[in-house]
Amino acid sequence: MESSQEKSLPASERKLQKAREDGQGARSRDLSHLAILGAGAACMLLLAPQLMDRMQWAMSQQLAFNAATVMAPGTMLSRLQDMVIVGVIASTVFATLTSAAALISAIGAGGWILSAKRITPQFSRLNPISGLANLFSKQQMANVAKMVLMTAILTYVAWKFLGNSIETVAMLVLQPSPMALRQIADWLTSGMSLLLLVVFLAALVDVPLQAFFFKERLKMSHEEVKQEHKESDGNPHIKGRIRQKQREIADRASVSAVPKADFVVMNPTHYAVALKYDEKTMSAPQVISRGTDLIAMKIRDVAREHNVPVLQSPMLARALYAHAELDQAIPATLYTAVAQVLAYVYRLKAALRGEGRMPDSLVEPFVPPELDPLNRTTVQGAAV
Repeated sequence: MESSQEKSLPASERKLQKAREDGQGARSRDLSHLAILGAGAACMLLLAPQLMDRMQWAMSQQLAFNAATVMAPGTMLSRLQDMVIVGVIASTVFATLTSAAALISAIGAGGWILSAKRITPQFSRLNPISGLANLFSKQQMANVAKMVLMTAILTYVAWKFLGNSIETVAMLVLQPSPMALRQIADWLTSGMSLLLLVVFLAALVDVPLQAFFFKERLKMSHEEVKQEHKESDGNPHIKGRIRQKQREIADRASVSAVPKADFVVMNPTHYAVALKYDEKTMSAPQVISRGTDLIAMKIRDVAREHNVPVLQSPMLARALYAHAELDQAIPATLYTAVAQVLAYVYRLKAALRGEGRMPDSLVEPFVPPELDPLNRTTVQGAAV
């Protein structure tokens, strides 16, 4: 049977996001090498002719002397400054283009990751045991094998290229200088093209390989997945306590709505629920205040202070407290029971106004037994 600690499950979105926040991502060195070499070669091919023309013109200016120049040696500094500016501009352009190519290749391989955690000092990295384990990891062994293979291929390509062109290069000493320089440039371009081709083929293999190793390194065990779900969803006991606290806070806040209620039903000391019904704006009666124990006593006292009828209906009070939400319509299964109480309250208020006789005591309305939390507790206890 598979062990729960064996990391065989793919990384979750949460773990991938955490890895990105820690500055981790799939990175291909071969792709970066290809980008830097390719950008450098493109710069040399595109900018070298203009640079050489500029340098040739500048050298002709530097080597031109007259009597005034000889008599004023300080002008040499200004001439040198012009040459330095040309070199600095060329170097800046070259560095900017190659750096941009390296950045774009990194983003293309693993996406944009902005995190300072990778450069933060971590003394755990100084552990020689973990370092030795990483040295012989699957990823490191694959990288070593890939580097050995690339070295062998590059050596073979360089040997064949030099072997086939060494005679041509040796004969360049007999050519006029401009033609020899042009042929040397063509020879170097051919060699660089072969080098880029080899690195390009290596990058084609390395990019998916590094993505595979990155996902492999972040794989999770069944225990880690369960722990993450628990952290994401929250501990059921803690969530239950939080909901209970939120309900208590809402109940305490709802006491201020008791004066607007049509009546209050109680179980005489433990539960109190205040209801209101406006046939113009409500489709069904709503609970506007509720509470247990001390809050129930507070609801009762506030109701009596504002002449709101307080009725004893234990089962209905318990059912409404357990199944009705504040400022929401009561459950349809309790319509009949609440309607009986509401009709009694209307007759009671009419009698108090002198418009009828005083009704008898309230008959306990029928409440489905499954809605009474006390009845469910009793049934579960008997079943156990």
